[in-house]
Amino acid sequence: MAREFHDGKKDGLRPLEPLSVRRGGGLPRLLDGMAKTAFGGRELGEAYAVLKAMVDDPDCAVVVTLSGAMTVAKMGLVLCDMIEHGFAQMIVSTGAIMAHGLSEASRGVHYKHDPAIPDEQLFRWGYNRVYDTLEMEANLNEVERFARETFESLEWKGAVSSHGITRALGRRLLDEEMMPSVLGWACRQDVPVYVPAFTDSELGLDTATFALGLSGAAERAGDPDAFFADPPAFNPFLDLYDFARRILKAKRIGIFTIGGGVPRNWAQQVGPFVDIINHRLGTEIPVPRYRYALRICPEPVHWGGLSGCTYSEGVSWGKFFSREEGGMHAEVRSDATIAWPILIRALLEEKGLVEP
Repeated sequence: MAREFHDGKKDGLRPLEPLSVRRGGGLPRLLDGMAKTAFGGRELGEAYAVLKAMVDDPDCAVVVTLSGAMTVAKMGLVLCDMIEHGFAQMIVSTGAIMAHGLSEASRGVHYKHDPAIPDEQLFRWGYNRVYDTLEMEANLNEVERFARETFESLEWKGAVSSHGITRALGRRLLDEEMMPSVLGWACRQDVPVYVPAFTDSELGLDTATFALGLSGAAERAGDPDAFFADPPAFNPFLDLYDFARRILKAKRIGIFTIGGGVPRNWAQQVGPFVDIINHRLGTEIPVPRYRYALRICPEPVHWGGLSGCTYSEGVSWGKFFSREEGGMHAEVRSDATIAWPILIRALLEEKGLVEP
């Protein structure tokens, strides 16, 4: 078979360019240049382009989803900047990220782990290890005290939701000037914080123990059935409906994802949710799909897990516009503690909110 020797330009291919770190313009222009390189550098540069398009679209509501121990990893202020400057309109998170963020807001300190101290010793000393970082059990006790005092000020009439609880905690942080804090900024900017797997966290356990105390369960401690007979009036469908309402009111939607897991899928399922509503109830509600999508996650696709699945796969579920339909997607296979602060710092520089 005779070969042809095409010129990429005539075939419409995009040429790459050497990256100069001497060029002015700070991080934004560096990332623009990286978008014209290769490998992980290109992924990060292209992610910046998607991020800019998403936050600069005045009709786009941005959903930020979070998993991984990002507040223990000291990324809380990065998220605060996103909320403060309008780069996030809704947050979907693990409860652990919010609980460890409360620990930080309560002036709790996280420490670098010393590998010379074995885990059994850490347990005896009240240190909880998160990979290479330590959360003191004393910090979590302080979180519980803060949560309990907040719960005592609430009227527990009717069902409660995770976004109602996180808002109440944020209001108290704001009122007591425990800032900057993630939930405090979320409350100030009226950004709801949903925790779909609420019971899988310190906050969920705090809510459960508070409810047990209210019901006088301690008097029934000898009987497990009686002890757990009066659960809190927590209704996760309040979160689902509130999120769907906000999404349907937005002209366009974008998603910024750190990691994967339940928060990612919970936020992404809103399109299929409305789609099956239409099929099963005979309604004609416009089905929302994400126009913009940016994900920072090192999980590879070949394990078949949710966290590693691509946006292309999500298109097949009706969650995203395809690129052919105008969708803009970027996937950065990196540790979020590296890529996330670089992207947000660049955006702050681009908008003149910090000095280059």
